[in-house]
Amino acid sequence: MPERESDRLSGRVRRYARVGTQVGGIAARMAGQRYLGLPADRERNAEELKRALGGLKGPLMKVAQLLATVPGGLPEEYSEALGTLQSRAPAMGWGFVKRRMAAELGPDWRDAFAAFETDAVAAASLGQVHRATGHDDRALACKLQYPDMASAVAADIRQLKLIFAIYARYDRAIDTGEIHAEIAARLREELDYEREAGHMALYGEMLADEPGVRVPVVEAALSTRRLLTMNWLDGAPLLDFREAAAERRNAIALHMFNAWYVPLYRYGVLHGDPHLGNYTVREDGTVNLLDYGCIRVFDSRFVRGIIDLYHAVRDEDRDLAVHAYETWGFSDLSNEMVEALDIWARYIYGPLVDDRARLIDESGNARYGGEVAAKVHREIRRLGGVTPPREFVLIDRSAIGLGSVFLHLKAELNWHRLYEELIAGFDAARMMRRQAAALERCGVPEAA
Repeated sequence: MPERESDRLSGRVRRYARVGTQVGGIAARMAGQRYLGLPADRERNAEELKRALGGLKGPLMKVAQLLATVPGGLPEEYSEALGTLQSRAPAMGWGFVKRRMAAELGPDWRDAFAAFETDAVAAASLGQVHRATGHDDRALACKLQYPDMASAVAADIRQLKLIFAIYARYDRAIDTGEIHAEIAARLREELDYEREAGHMALYGEMLADEPGVRVPVVEAALSTRRLLTMNWLDGAPLLDFREAAAERRNAIALHMFNAWYVPLYRYGVLHGDPHLGNYTVREDGTVNLLDYGCIRVFDSRFVRGIIDLYHAVRDEDRDLAVHAYETWGFSDLSNEMVEALDIWARYIYGPLVDDRARLIDESGNARYGGEVAAKVHREIRRLGGVTPPREFVLIDRSAIGLGSVFLHLKAELNWHRLYEELIAGFDAARMMRRQAAALERCGVPEAA
C-alpha cells in the first residue's frame, strides 16, 4: 500500500520550525511599532517576510498570485515581495521519481509505458511533469506530486493566517477571514489529483463545442490521487505570440475568453488560475488549457450577481449595483461604501460596456489597475473596512489575470458584444440543472 502523506505531523513541524521564528519576529516588531507609535517600516517588513518564506516549496507562490489581484488583500509591498519568490521550484531527482511512481503504480510501473523521460519537462508549485509514451505510441504527460505536500499546504495555510494577522495590526480595511477560507479550500483541493481528473473531464464536456480550446484527456488506468497522466498537447507559450499578426492575436484572445467564460455563464464553473503556465497555443492558433487544480463551482445566485453588476454599470443603476453586492454577501453597505466598491466595478466592467473594438485597458499606464485598487483600498479603510465574500477571490483573479493576457496580446476585440452574447437569455434554473448533470457525469464533488 502506498505510503500515506496526508498531513503528517512531522512534516508540519519541520516546516513550521523553518519559518515560524522569523515570521513571529516580524509580527513582534510590528506590534512594537504600533504600541510605541513608531512608523511601520512596511518595505523592510515585507522584505524580511520574503526572506523568511523564500525556502518554502510551492503553495505560498500560488497564494501570492491570488492575493495580488484582491484590492487591499495585502499591502503592495507584501504582494510585490511575495510575487518575486521563485514560483518554479527545482525538479525532484530521478531517485524520487522512481520511488513515487512505484508507490503509485507498483514496482513494475515502467512496464505501463513504452518510454518515460527521466528529466522533468516542467516543475511547478505542487508537482512536476514528465513526458512519456504509451504502448499505443501516444505522447503522454505524467504530473507527479512532490512528497509530503499535504504537510506543506497545511503549513502554508497556517503561515498565511499569520501573515494576514501581521497586516491587520496596522490596516483593517479588508477583513481577510473569508479570503483565507477560500484560499485554504482551493489549495487543499489541488492536492487531490483524482478530483483534478474529474475537473478535466468536466471541462472537456463544457468546452466540447468550442473548437478553439483543447482539453487533455485523462488516462485513468495510469492516474492516482498523487499521479495524473493525460495525453500530451503540443503548444508554445502564449508570450511567443505577442508580435504575431493582429488577426492571430485577436483569435487567441477570443479562444481564451471562451475558455474561461463559457463554463462560468453556462455551468457556473470557473477556472481560477489564469497563470501564463496553464495554457499553450497550438500552431493553428487554438489554445491548450492544461491545469485543472483550481476550479470553483458557483451557485446561480452568485453568477446572477455578476450579471446584475454588469447591467448596473452599463445602465448606471445604483439600486441594482447595491442588490448585486448584497447578493454576493456584502452587508451593511453605506452610500459611501457603495461608491467605493463602484470604483472597482467600473474598472472591471468598463471594457464590457464600451460597444467598440478596443484594448482591454486603454489607460496607457501599466500601473493603472494598481492605482485603482489603491484608491479603493484607501476609501474602504477610511469608511471602516469591509469583508469580501470568499467567492470574490477567484472571480477577481480571473478578471485581472485574463485582462493581463489580453494586454500581452494587444488584443482589440469588441468585448461588449462578446459579453452580451454570452449572457443573453441567462436562466438561473437551467444553469443549475446543467451544472448538476455535468458534475454528476464527471464525478466532481461540489466545492468546499
